[in-house]
Amino acid sequence: MKSSKVNYVLVGSFVLAVIAGIIGAMALLTGRTGATDAYHIVYKNVSAVEFGTRVVFEGFPIGQVEEITPINDNGKIQFRVDVSVQKGWRIPSDTVAKIAASGLLSAVTISLAGGQASEALKPGAQIIGGESADVMAAVSDLARDISALTETDIKPLLANMSRTVGGIGKLIDEQGDSLVKDLKNITSDISQRIPVIADSIDVFTRRINESAVNLGRVLNNENINRFNGVLVALEDSALNFVQLTKDFEATRRGVDQLVNNLNTVVSDNKLDVDRSIVDLRHSMETVSRHIDAINQNLEGASRNMLEFSRQIRANPGLLLSGQPAPDNSSR
Repeated sequence: MKSSKVNYVLVGSFVLAVIAGIIGAMALLTGRTGATDAYHIVYKNVSAVEFGTRVVFEGFPIGQVEEITPINDNGKIQFRVDVSVQKGWRIPSDTVAKIAASGLLSAVTISLAGGQASEALKPGAQIIGGESADVMAAVSDLARDISALTETDIKPLLANMSRTVGGIGKLIDEQGDSLVKDLKNITSDISQRIPVIADSIDVFTRRINESAVNLGRVLNNENINRFNGVLVALEDSALNFVQLTKDFEATRRGVDQLVNNLNTVVSDNKLDVDRSIVDLRHSMETVSRHIDAINQNLEGASRNMLEFSRQIRANPGLLLSGQPAPDNSSR
């Protein structure tokens, strides 16, 4: 009886030790061996992330995922991932948490890339979430793009090439003989025209040579000297024109100076000029008032001069004797 109790105690102790070992191993594997600090991360996609996913800092395990909660951000669904890390672990404020896997067959982890900031995040703060680099998803997208390209571009291109080649073959089968005949006719026509073209090229070459000879005759030394003389004359004319322009400029300056002097004279003698104008106006008014009497006197004087000249022509002796000519009108 006593030995059976001892066996029961031993077996129970062994079972308790095994359970304790399992619990310790699980705690070691999950990184939950002591007090922790809570943080959270926001992702657009949490593919393969679940409760218990390991959280590593530069590859070193420091905690695990505790909870994943969908949140609505202005009509867009995002996911809040609550994580727990070892208490007191320093996480820089610019740390980025990415969902990554070390290999194709490795488990997904949340990898924290340590930042360079001097300030550390406080427990409960949000860690910056980075988009995950899923190799299989990228390969799947590439395969999907290649399939779409094959369906929309490559297959129609091959079909068009097949139709084009078939059309060319059909054209050769139906009109091959006529094409060969046309090619022969074109070749024969070209062969007949080649001598004519060669003669035309020869004539053109001779004309170019003659033009070159004539140009050489024109551009002889004498004509070149004459042309140089014309250029010298033109240059002298240009210099004369420049000198004439300078003379005109000097004349203009003289005229400007004369105008300035006149303006100065007028401005300095403005009072005298005004007085002269007033006197001239008064004289003109006096003349205008007596113009009728003056005209009458002038008219009388002109009549007397006319009568005097008439008497002198009739009797020039009046200039010496002063006697009037006898009046024969009464006889």
